[in-house]
Amino acid sequence: MSFLNAVINKVEDEVSREYLQERVEIVRHKIKFMDRVTVAVLDTKNALSTELGWLIDAAGGELQDDALNARVIIYYEDGVGMLQLMGAVPALLQKEWPSVEYDRVYLLDDRSIGSIGAAQAVDVLEDLAELLHPGYFVFGNEGKTWISFKTQ
Repeated sequence: MSFLNAVINKVEDEVSREYLQERVEIVRHKIKFMDRVTVAVLDTKNALSTELGWLIDAAGGELQDDALNARVIIYYEDGVGMLQLMGAVPALLQKEWPSVEYDRVYLLDDRSIGSIGAAQAVDVLEDLAELLHPGYFVFGNEGKTWISFKTQ
């Protein structure tokens, strides 16, 4: 989480910086007692992406380079919204993927992860923690910034 801490430390307002750090610490504290979740991030061509890697790691995930090894698949592509993903994803899914079998496929909104500030990075961290560890985190953004894609 050092990269995330570096982003937060750039926040000039001390109250805001402490609030963001508090939110990160809540996630960090809970995930240290949980098993890491294997995750593959795919785009609309089913190409693997590492763009979310640092946030997935911070949220208790372990980025995989093969969807067959992932318990969770996240479809994310910069500039592609959830509605577009909803139209593209059904044709991309492979029924032999464990994440498809167990309904652990998620669509993440098109926020440009590469250019987000500290507050947005913490928002994405919370979103990822919620979808990687359902039932342990409830931040209330399902349907707004991410959705669970029902495969069956």
